[in-house]
Amino acid sequence: MTRTKLLLLMVALLTVALAVWIRRINTAPPLVAFAEVQRETLVSTLTTNGKAEPWEWVAVRAEQPGIVERVAVQKGQHVGRGALLVELDAQDARAEVASAEAAVSQARAELETIDKGGRPSEQVEIGNAVERGRLELEIAQRDYDALKRLASKQAATQHDVAEAGRRVRRLEAELEALGRKRGALVGSADRAAAEARQRQAQATLEQARLRLLRSRLDSPVAGIVYELPARAGAYLNLGDLAAGVGDLRRLRVRVYVDEPELGRVGVGMPVNVTWDALPGRQWRGAVERMPTQVTPAGTRQVGEVLCTIDNPDMKLLPGTNVNVEITSQVVTGGLTIPKEALRNASGQVGVFALDSGRVRWRPIQLGASSVTRAVVVSGLNAGDRVALPSDKLLHDGDAVRVAR
Repeated sequence: MTRTKLLLLMVALLTVALAVWIRRINTAPPLVAFAEVQRETLVSTLTTNGKAEPWEWVAVRAEQPGIVERVAVQKGQHVGRGALLVELDAQDARAEVASAEAAVSQARAELETIDKGGRPSEQVEIGNAVERGRLELEIAQRDYDALKRLASKQAATQHDVAEAGRRVRRLEAELEALGRKRGALVGSADRAAAEARQRQAQATLEQARLRLLRSRLDSPVAGIVYELPARAGAYLNLGDLAAGVGDLRRLRVRVYVDEPELGRVGVGMPVNVTWDALPGRQWRGAVERMPTQVTPAGTRQVGEVLCTIDNPDMKLLPGTNVNVEITSQVVTGGLTIPKEALRNASGQVGVFALDSGRVRWRPIQLGASSVTRAVVVSGLNAGDRVALPSDKLLHDGDAVRVAR
């Protein structure tokens, strides 16, 4: 046998052996890993993200525009109710108050003068004139009476008597005019006008004091200053945020739950919160309120579930992004299997269970689930073994080899 024929024979034998090996491989039962159905306590949790915010808080905003003159607190400081947080430049407001106070004092003085019958200088002048007039009238009246007696005795002429009478009547008219002038010093219209001026001055003063008061931004509640955007020298427009004050011993966490998972969440369910900035720390609370609508959040459709947690040492800060785990259900002594053993066939959930070296399709009914395991309500028994994912597609009745 030549060397060439020997080489060809060896190649043919190797080809036959390879074909036999491939046939055996293809016809041998597949190697499949199985998991045993176990009875255990399963905690069904939903893991998502959220954002912490104060449970009770107020936003302190500028009630009038102005330049920040002083920031009286620091971020993280505990303040009492009514404590000064930020003070705006009040120089113009103080000047307005001083001017308005002066106007009020002047209006009050005018009203007091009217109540006393007019200005003293005018009262004195008219009073002196009245006294002089009365004295002159008395003298004129005596002269007139004397002339009339003399005329009856032919000792005075009728012309002198008439002239004295005219002088008496003139002085009487002057006294009457002085009386009218004294009465005209203060009229009802004068008092009404003075009262109106006083009311206007008082209103202007109240407005000036209000502007001065608004230059002080005080804390309406006791709590922690957790926001403080105001800076000395900065300009605040009406309504701009100057500070945020809240009670940080309890926090509200706004939890973003994907729409398909909302049915697993209910009010009162336990909540566990962690923060990446403080590894190992946990904050516990409960679901407080369910969402009223679903809104887009990036590529997700979420409902905002509100939870309340305790924060006694106030280490968890408002505005932080947190990790949230909601315990939706606890099943004690339930039959559980790994979630990766679950399969879908014609819209029915089931598993491939091991039965004498073959797999059998078992429809099952599921209950609660955790991240990795699910509770089987019916269809399996404790100790059953279910197939885990393998490279080969399994069918009901297929023979298998159990992976050790």
